Amino acid sequence: MTDQPLGSDELATVEAVVDVWLARTLHENPVLAAVERDPDVGALERRWFVRIEGEEKDASTIRLSLRQRMLHHETYLIPAPEENHADFHAHLLRRNRDLVGATFCIGEEDAVFLVGAVPASTVDDIELDRILGTVWAAVERCFRPALRIGFASKFSE
Repeated sequence: MTDQPLGSDELATVEAVVDVWLARTLHENPVLAAVERDPDVGALERRWFVRIEGEEKDASTIRLSLRQRMLHHETYLIPAPEENHADFHAHLLRRNRDLVGATFCIGEEDAVFLVGAVPASTVDDIELDRILGTVWAAVERCFRPALRIGFASKFSE
């Protein structure tokens, strides 16, 4: 592993690894529902939108962004809580402890995102499988409890 940024040829190689893996996984794995490329990024970034389907949350989109040094992933989980703010955030902070290669964070408009990054030089099928599995499992385990805590009055009778 190097700390040096990847050059154009190396980025193209990693981009091809991601493209091939996504195409194969879209065909083989029912969790993956759709894949789109984002053409509106700079010359030194590649971006994919990967739609996954779940049971607890019907669908989520993973944004993969390949840059010169890192492959970043980001998934919107849930809007900012309407109530029980401390319990809501404590729940997610406790769940962070069990995650590998991803973490819950507060983003735009205080919404909750699941984010992570790996060195671009380490991207391979195994790493991409791990990212997909981590995101899917975290959303499945954390979405409904967070929803019930942060929006409790919507669930009361």
